[in-house]
Amino acid sequence: MEDINYPLILVSALAAISSPGPATLAIASASMSSGRIYGLTLACGVLTGSLFWSCSAAFGLAALLNSNIWLLEFMRYCGAAYLIYLSLKSLRSAFGTSTLTLSQSHSATLSNIYFKGLLIHLANPKAILFFISLFSIGVPATAKTSDLISVILSVGLLSSSVFLGYALLFSNHRARYIYLKSKVIFECTFAAFFGFAGIKILTAGIVK
Repeated sequence: MEDINYPLILVSALAAISSPGPATLAIASASMSSGRIYGLTLACGVLTGSLFWSCSAAFGLAALLNSNIWLLEFMRYCGAAYLIYLSLKSLRSAFGTSTLTLSQSHSATLSNIYFKGLLIHLANPKAILFFISLFSIGVPATAKTSDLISVILSVGLLSSSVFLGYALLFSNHRARYIYLKSKVIFECTFAAFFGFAGIKILTAGIVK
């Protein structure tokens, strides 16, 4: 392969990014429970993590991990622990005594929400492997730095559209109203998904 396979890269990225996962579920949860600004802020955190892994994969992350496999193992345990923590937090929210309203103020700061999104993506070993695979399959070894930057920007724009789109979609008035009426169901679903993802990462191998 001598040319960058943009169709393969973008189609693969779209399928991976838009499919349900810890990041998209967290964006939906924050958008419905806390409002648009919180959902967009968390999405920006996820995008930052995505950009970090994309840049790292483009400029030699695979070689680093091959010589230091313990780094990926360490990230696996951190990611699993964080997802299990989010699961427990969702359960506590589901059965808490507080009553939410569409105009409710929130104690969490935007910086905390941003770093929550960042940690979700930084601690997700599947995201690391996805970007390594993406650059390994779609980008030739002879690619120039400008070519790598072009791929990073293309995937970044696609990621922005998906993640920010999720935040806008789930923060509309009707979506939030449905969430508030069925808060226990939604939060239990979030808890189950986060918990399942965390346990799966913890107990399964890095690569299937």
